[in-house]
This record gives sequence, C-alpha cells and structure tokens, in this order.
Amino acid sequence: MHHFKYVEGELCCEEVKLSELAAELGTPLYCYSHATLTRHLDAFTGAFATVDNLVCYSVKVNSNIAVLNTLFKNGAGADIVSGGELFRALKAGADPKKIVFSGVGKREDEIKYALETGILMFNVESPLELLTIDRVAAQLGVRAPVSIRVNPDVDPRTHAYISTGLKKNKFGIGIERARLEYRAAAKLANVDVVGIDCHIGSQITEIEPFIDAVKRLKKLVLDLREEGIGIKYFDVGGGLGIPYEEVDTPPHPTEYGKALIDELQDLGCTLVMEPGRAIAGNAGVLVGRVVYTKEGEDKRFIIGDAAMNDLIRPSLYSAYHGVLAVKKTDETQFADLVGPICESGDFMAKDRELPRLEAGEFFAVMSAGGYGFTMSSNYNSRPRPAEVMVKGDKYKVIRERESYEDLIKGETIIEEW
Repeated sequence: MHHFKYVEGELCCEEVKLSELAAELGTPLYCYSHATLTRHLDAFTGAFATVDNLVCYSVKVNSNIAVLNTLFKNGAGADIVSGGELFRALKAGADPKKIVFSGVGKREDEIKYALETGILMFNVESPLELLTIDRVAAQLGVRAPVSIRVNPDVDPRTHAYISTGLKKNKFGIGIERARLEYRAAAKLANVDVVGIDCHIGSQITEIEPFIDAVKRLKKLVLDLREEGIGIKYFDVGGGLGIPYEEVDTPPHPTEYGKALIDELQDLGCTLVMEPGRAIAGNAGVLVGRVVYTKEGEDKRFIIGDAAMNDLIRPSLYSAYHGVLAVKKTDETQFADLVGPICESGDFMAKDRELPRLEAGEFFAVMSAGGYGFTMSSNYNSRPRPAEVMVKGDKYKVIRERESYEDLIKGETIIEEW
C-alpha cells in the first residue's frame, strides 16, 4: 500500500502533483509520502501488538533525518550499523534505549560513542568484537548490554548480495560457536548478556526462511536458560520484502507477525524487529525528466536525467523498479530507460515495455524510498538530488539539492610542496 496514484491523469504523492514538484524543485528528485511511512510503521506495530515488542527501523535504508523523525515520533526505535547512523538517529530524536547497534566492523570509537549514549544493546558479530566491547566498557566504567548475532545457516532465497544468514556470509556467529561465546560473555566483567539476534537477508518474500531461523534460535535460548544465561530480547532482524513488481507477493506484516508470535510467544521475550525496506521502500519515488530519446538499431533509448549515481539498485542488483509517466499515457514502447552516466550499466529499466515518453516529460521510478538516496554518490561529478516529503496537500524540502560547489567541499589544490 502506498499513497502514489493518478488523479485526473496526474501522478500524485498524496494530494500533491509530482509534475508541480518537479517543475518547481527540479529533477532528479526524491519524493516521500508521510502517510505511507506512518501507515507501514503502524502495520508492524499492529502485527506485534499482542506481545512486548520494539520496532527498530533500519536506518541504512533511508537515513534522512526528517524520515527518521517521522518514524521516531510514531514510536519506532533504530537499528544502526555505524557511528554516523547513531549520530543521525540521535539528531532525529531517537530514544537511546530503543537503539540496537548491528554490523560486523564496529570501531572502538563507535563502541565508545554508543556506550556513552546508553543504547539498548549491541548485536555482537564476532568473538573479537565481544572482547573489544568489554574492554571499552571497562575504560568507561560501565556495563555493556549485548546480544549475539547468530548465523542460523538458513537460505533466505533472495539475491546473493543481500543474503546474510548462510555459513558463507560474513555476518554473525554459527549456532554452535555462538553457544560458546554466550558462555564466554557471561563471564566477562563489563558485559551484560540481554539478547539474541539474527538477520538472514533482505527482500525476502516467503515466511518459511524466517520461521526456520527463529526455530533454531529458540532452541538455543532454551538451552542457554538451562545454563543460567537469561535472554530478555529476541531480535528477529528485518528483511521482509516489498512488491517491486506484480509477481512479487511478500507476506503482509500481519501474516509475518502472527507466524513469529506463534513460534516465540512462550519464551516471554520482548520481540525486536528491524524492518527498513518494508517501511520506506514504497514510500518514495525518484522523479526524473527525459532529456533525449534515441532510436538505436535494436531498440529505443529514453535518456533521463536520473542515473545510477542517484539510484544504483538496477545496476547493482539487476533490480526491477516500476516506471510510470507523471502525466498518464496509455501508449507504451519497448525501450531502455537510461541515464547520462558513462557506463553501460547506467539504467533504470532495461528491455522493458515502458510508458511512451518524449523529451521534456517527467517519469517516476517507483519503490525508490529504500536504498535509494542512501546509496547515491557523486560519480561523474553529479550533484545528488533534492529530497522532499509530502503530507496531505503540503510539502517540505528535507534535503537541498547539492551544488557544484558542494562537489569539491573539503578538497584542496596543492599550491606548493
């Protein structure tokens, strides 16, 4: 469900015409729907309402502080993977006691920052990280709350680059080794064992991999309790997919929630989940303008001003994103929608039946609210797009478009050695 729809032939975000936003603010332009963000968050909190729960939005998916603030004001916590994301979350109003710190490479300065902030817990990914957290906590004279990210060796049946729960992936600790690490953690002087965590991948469109994973972790929790190691938080991670195209049929959060609650409610743990894409993905679009059209020998090219530096998912993952004409048309064409970047991999859509678009017309790349701007770059020295949020019939620019001057900020010409 999202709040992008045609009204009298004009594609709108809630009650605002995308053509008016594009004409006023320029393109490329990221546009987010406030109503969609809050609706999707409510879907998760509602799905887990019968048990103690905490929805920790995955900041890496879309980290604009206006997006974060919208979710935090509606009760969400934060799942972070860097000191920078912790900084963003705090600036956006996150409750430190609703922040979990994931990621395989936490630096000592980041650990110190998180301990001084007083976060809920660290999701520990390696034995050396556990020892580092204990040492930094000792230096600060505090106790560090930890859970261990357990790699359950479950195939999430998703793209290889976003699969994280197999033995060959870099994430987490295998179940048998995790058992040993829990015992070691319980003996550390500056660590409190409070939880267990898993995250098996992203854009998962089936329930079964989630259930397989939590079943394996549930047994570990019960075994640890017999040894006197209590677990208060059961972090099921994130990864629930969204319908990028009609053939995608991911479970609704209600179905997802019921399945997990049925499996875990007898543990008496607070269930922590880390949705990101499922909240923000369909809450945003990337609006572009056609610069040229080009008739190739084999196909037609629509050359837009939105490129792989703005939205890299199609190039990186061969990901599908719907493409709509901002002014509705029933005419279609078989074409590639490409950008101006000097790479053959620079495309939004390839070998697709697309709306017939001509130079000067606007288009919208759908489902771009997650892993869109956060993965953007200045490749080819292209300023990154502006971001705007719409609420009803109002809109606010939440990030200004970068300028050419922004491109060289911090750079220096060497006048003399």
